[in-house]
Amino acid sequence: MKILRNRIELATTAPIQIIDITAHIRDYVTGSGITDGLLTVSCLHTTARINVNEREEQLERDMLTFLKRFAPRDGDYLHNLAPIDGRDNAHAHLIGLLMNSSETIPVAGGALVLGEWQSVFFIELDGPRPKRGIELQILGT
Repeated sequence: MKILRNRIELATTAPIQIIDITAHIRDYVTGSGITDGLLTVSCLHTTARINVNEREEQLERDMLTFLKRFAPRDGDYLHNLAPIDGRDNAHAHLIGLLMNSSETIPVAGGALVLGEWQSVFFIELDGPRPKRGIELQILGT
């Protein structure tokens, strides 16, 4: 059994942004030489998340609208009274409660096992940010 790791770094350009990282992850799995195993995709931030969902333009707009309405940026949050890093980002932490910080995806035949409509997304909740990290760890044979 092998265990391999890789890091994806990206910049975000919007306060809340959905970025499809499926192609990058597929390329990594293909190049890894692992034919059967598990890939874990982990977000390294408390105000961003990893999510498996459908990639469809209107649905992505609906998702953005939902997230913005769920915890408005200008809400009356105690965390914003004394933010650790100077960012009024309590809304991002609260939205993050609804999502996973990682996803584990099976690998079979050297490929990700995803449904026909599934994609893997990095979801920025407190952007824009110049540098965000995603950790990939694959274990298998």
